[in-house]
Amino acid sequence: MTELAPWRSALSRALHRNRSLVYARYAQLATVQANRPANRTVVFRGFLEDSNTLKFVTDRRSKKIEQIAKNPWGALCWYFPKTREQFRISGELMVVSATEEDSDLLHLREVAWLALSEGARSQFAWPHPGQPKSESEASSQEAIDRTTPLEAFCLLLLAPQEVDHLELKGQPHQRCGYTLEANDTWKQQVLNP
Repeated sequence: MTELAPWRSALSRALHRNRSLVYARYAQLATVQANRPANRTVVFRGFLEDSNTLKFVTDRRSKKIEQIAKNPWGALCWYFPKTREQFRISGELMVVSATEEDSDLLHLREVAWLALSEGARSQFAWPHPGQPKSESEASSQEAIDRTTPLEAFCLLLLAPQEVDHLELKGQPHQRCGYTLEANDTWKQQVLNP
């Protein structure tokens, strides 16, 4: 079992205190393209059990999959409006697709699929994201089995290396940085806001 990071309690507290806001589970994820960053909103799906790894889901046909294959580093920016807190989390991204060879990771992908609502699952049967819309493509959707993830469905994991937690309430603001050290321990440092 991995020791839980010291920033986990602050993040869990922010999630709990903002739970009445459905959009508090939305964060912005940046990846690296060939010559510029790419940013999009993702939905937090929880932590991998007994770890500091964050879970999201994505479509294997999206541009971010290609970007992650070329450069697995990503940065997440997450703002909680009720408590006025920001978390910036950077680390290595991993895509778990239908072709994954690790059976434990495939199981996690299946569990993530089962946790989705019917509406969320149906999005993975939609036409190719980001491509020009075609009337013929819109009418032909892949059949959805609740128990078997569609080929397009991927589990996206973010293994944090650095976390910056900024609390904007009160004067002065409070800020703390966390860095994962080579020995898998977290260094915590109070920072100027």
